Amino acid sequence: MDIERIEDGGDLLAIVVREGASTEGVKFFTPGDSPIQLGVLMHPGGSAVKPHLHRPRARTINRTQEVLHLQYGKVEVDVYNRDRKLVRTCTLHAGDTILLSLGGHALRVLEESKILEIKQGPYMADEKEYI
Repeated sequence: MDIERIEDGGDLLAIVVREGASTEGVKFFTPGDSPIQLGVLMHPGGSAVKPHLHRPRARTINRTQEVLHLQYGKVEVDVYNRDRKLVRTCTLHAGDTILLSLGGHALRVLEESKILEIKQGPYMADEKEYI
């Protein structure tokens, strides 16, 4: 399976899910208490997910996590730890997804790219702190 965990000192900083990654059935790669759950759901043709909704629940979110899905192009992502030290640089290609869980990050666009970004809201303009 093409799943890469980027860790530092016991901290999960990022998870990279490469294009073509597959599992048996439903497999989540994040801990159950993660503010964003990231997984791959493999369903055979003809299967169905029953209609459902998610009940409202009060949640406390104390950090922002981001998911970047590269639809096309090529980018490099620098992943930093809590101490603002570079831990790893990884290259994303079309179809790759990265969850930026903890620490910091930077992005360099190597080719024209289209990136789908998902993170918790609401957005707060003063939330960013540059490394």
